[in-house]
Amino acid sequence: MANTETSLKEAASIEGAIGAALVDYTSGMALGTIGGGKELDLNVAAAGNTDVVRAKVRAMEMLGLGEEIEDILITLGRQYHLIRLLRTQGSNGLFMYLALDKERANLAMARHQLKKIASELQV
Repeated sequence: MANTETSLKEAASIEGAIGAALVDYTSGMALGTIGGGKELDLNVAAAGNTDVVRAKVRAMEMLGLGEEIEDILITLGRQYHLIRLLRTQGSNGLFMYLALDKERANLAMARHQLKKIASELQV
């Protein structure tokens, strides 16, 4: 099992990564960040994507689908934004956020790697 710092470093090493964060979507606070900088304010992204996760969770409940959200993909002109909800013990209400440069990233591999990282994270 990996801790927050190790998991964020692994996420940042994914090909094309711009930045990553571990976020508590009950509060909107980033519990840890790596990367970002001038290109991307990860604290603002954490807060904004909290609204996305909350809205999707509500929509899933209203639809009564009985499914759990694995990840959410937002595609921009030059970036991919991946949101991976955590399902490990003690991680309820948390998600990993990963921003990728579209030209340098392999989306399928990034999703696979983020899934693995999230499954090994112990908070």
